[in-house]
Amino acid sequence: MAQQTPMMKQYLEIKAQYKDAFLFFRLGDFYEMFFEDAKLAARELEITLTGRGQGEDRIPMCGVPYHSADQYMSRLIEKGYKIAICEQVEDPKQAKGVVKREVVKLLTPGTVMNGNGIKEKENNYLVALTHFKDGSYGLARTDLTTGECAVTVASELEEAIQDIASSGAKELVVASDLDEKVIVQIQEKKALTLSIEDELILNEEYASLCKELKSDKLIDSFSRLLNYLIRTQKRSLSHLQEVTYYSTDSFMKMDTHTKRNLELTESLREKKKAGSLLAVVDQTVTAMGGRLVKNWLERPLIHKEVIEDRLEMVTSLLQSYFEREELRDELRHVYDLERLAGRIAYGSVNARELVQLKRSLQRIPSIKQLIQAIAPIFGERWFKEDAFIDELVDLLEHSLLEDPPISVTDGGMIRAGFHEELDTYRDASKNGKQWIAELERKEREATGVKSLKIGFNKVFGYYIEVTRANLHLLPEGRYERKQTLTNAERYVTPELKEKEALILEAEEKMEQLEYDLFVTVRDETKQYLASIQELAHAISEIDVLAGFASVSEQRHYVRPTFSNEREIEIVGGRHPVVETVIAKGQYVANDVQMTKGREMLLITGPNMAGKSTYMRQLALLAVMAQIGCYVPAESAELPIFDQVFTRIGAADDLASGQSTFMVEMLETRYALKKATENSLILLDEIGRGTSTYDGMALAQAIIEYIHNHVRAKTLFSTHYHELTELEGMLEDLKNVHVAAVEEHGSVVFLHKVVDGQADRSYGIYVAELAELPKEVTDRAEALLEQFESSQATIKGVKQHNEIREKATPIEQLSLFEEEGPAVVTKEKKKSVGTLEREEKVIKKLVQKDVLNMTPIEAIQFVNELQRLLK
Repeated sequence: MAQQTPMMKQYLEIKAQYKDAFLFFRLGDFYEMFFEDAKLAARELEITLTGRGQGEDRIPMCGVPYHSADQYMSRLIEKGYKIAICEQVEDPKQAKGVVKREVVKLLTPGTVMNGNGIKEKENNYLVALTHFKDGSYGLARTDLTTGECAVTVASELEEAIQDIASSGAKELVVASDLDEKVIVQIQEKKALTLSIEDELILNEEYASLCKELKSDKLIDSFSRLLNYLIRTQKRSLSHLQEVTYYSTDSFMKMDTHTKRNLELTESLREKKKAGSLLAVVDQTVTAMGGRLVKNWLERPLIHKEVIEDRLEMVTSLLQSYFEREELRDELRHVYDLERLAGRIAYGSVNARELVQLKRSLQRIPSIKQLIQAIAPIFGERWFKEDAFIDELVDLLEHSLLEDPPISVTDGGMIRAGFHEELDTYRDASKNGKQWIAELERKEREATGVKSLKIGFNKVFGYYIEVTRANLHLLPEGRYERKQTLTNAERYVTPELKEKEALILEAEEKMEQLEYDLFVTVRDETKQYLASIQELAHAISEIDVLAGFASVSEQRHYVRPTFSNEREIEIVGGRHPVVETVIAKGQYVANDVQMTKGREMLLITGPNMAGKSTYMRQLALLAVMAQIGCYVPAESAELPIFDQVFTRIGAADDLASGQSTFMVEMLETRYALKKATENSLILLDEIGRGTSTYDGMALAQAIIEYIHNHVRAKTLFSTHYHELTELEGMLEDLKNVHVAAVEEHGSVVFLHKVVDGQADRSYGIYVAELAELPKEVTDRAEALLEQFESSQATIKGVKQHNEIREKATPIEQLSLFEEEGPAVVTKEKKKSVGTLEREEKVIKKLVQKDVLNMTPIEAIQFVNELQRLLK
């Protein structure tokens, strides 16, 4: 490479400090990128890749205009990239040599403050992970847009990974020496942008944030996160709130599979809010409330007192319809106080947003009055310190215009009367412009040129313009020529230049003074940050609980009660999501009774009859109850569950090379390992991913293990009807089934769960509904009759093995005969030979480790078995 220019040397020196980020290098009106940054950015942003230099020394280059750079930056951030913004930090006119440049900010997915990546009703978490010598992991998280900070310690990696995945974090900060295997395990669960921070010494400026933390582990965990923010953001972090400690044992635990299977916050198929429980219970009218209800839904409570406290407020709101609706109308006028506070601290707030803050605060007295009318005790709790509101509203009311521009550098923000000097400049500017207008009128009269006009541009200032057709009307020497145009001449006069100087000086000083005054107002507002954030917490809680009351009234929900005896008594329970998408009155409600002697329910019944819906329904009612919401039922008594586990639905994990059956086994293992007697387990069709006997054996063994060792409340649905015999063997297991009746050759699913076992699965009928070819379904019917009538049908793995141990090949042949002696004919000898070959095939199948075969090995193995059978 040829010798670099001073500017390129500067670029390379700065880029070396930010190797994992795009370097947006400011050159005039553009941010430029070079080398590999340019190639990657051109591809990701679909912009033109150009170059600097010639031949072999040509350097790849691309750029974006600085005034529209935000949209390009947002696109890269959404894709998980980091951006180092490098600006000129000295005046080019005063620079000697290359203008000094520095990175003024590092944008990352976890630290971005605005743009398309920030969703109004979702938090944008940044998480730091710290591994300690005893094998535990510290977790610290923050949402920089709101200032929320929290820490915890997980006893093992699996627990830490679940917490990271549940937070929805987009970026993870770790130590540079963290084991690569740990990072791989985390990335398998949740794709994250990875960042490095090794400094664990707490910055003294922010020590007050940690005053409630009692452990060095917690302080070290937060220090890693804080030091990363200080290093990358390079500005005030005064909006960071006091760090709160949370224990993973303080909430109902649900792993990522369970949350996905239950469709808590997004639907399984489309990955959207619509079709999820969140879409039903989120009737919030503020952005803050929207974020809070999502957090509550992902972390239901397990402390009865706190749950009952929320339910009590929902009850009060339900009983006060008119006050509640008036309250919700007031809340609709409250802007996002949390994120406004963040932008104030960051110095990125504009005048229009400060006016939004003022308008929000003006609604608080009415909100407070309504809450005190509905439930006085809650009003006292939420509005303990609101004296600051009058002071701040007064400041913003007297300083800012009601409809200021978005830009803070172009003026037009400060009210008249707020600052005497500013008013003087404004008068000078206004009077000067009136003088200009009056001069234009006088000159038209004096010259007789009706089209004469006085204009202004930034190059020449004020000028008098006369068209060429009227030049002969001008008295000789009246004006001084300034500029010649194609169709006109422009002139000035000494008097006009003098006035111009006064006007421009006033406008320049006015804009600068107005900006300075705005900064002063912004800084004064910053003194109220803690109070604004506390108020934001109160408003978001009120919003969520009012939303719960609203949906409970609309959907006819009832207040749940909690059993101290671990009993479930639900009458007329309904699936909260499903009932919203079917015609009114058509949803079939179901009871759930899980009391002494009914700790486990084995559910059988037809395909499509509603077994999975019934199972999910119980879990969703438990979640709703434990976030403090009423539930869809006629009555509901529930225990407080510490954990919920689900295995519903089938899906390959292609990314990690795991089959459907392997995923099923891993999720089941997690439930068996972690569940307690206070947990809820939902298992749907366990064992169907392998052979019939393997699957049945596994299903029975899992049921027995849960019954005998775990003792958790369990719903287990299956098509292995043989398992229903377990009711007579396990004292706490009961059979229930989803009823169906046959009418005129058709099957009617009643969607009603009743005690007892189902007689069949109606799989062929479902195939007919799916419009499989009639030839296929007719043949299936015939085969089904043959299989069901055959004496060779084996009802269990144990029975099957006993028969094989006792029977000779000729005796086995008799299983397929209605009657008669076992005469060894030529045909029977042939059958014996066939049976022996089948025995060899079965033996080979049992011995082979099928799950660990490659596709080619599997094909070869099947071919070998086929040859043995021929």
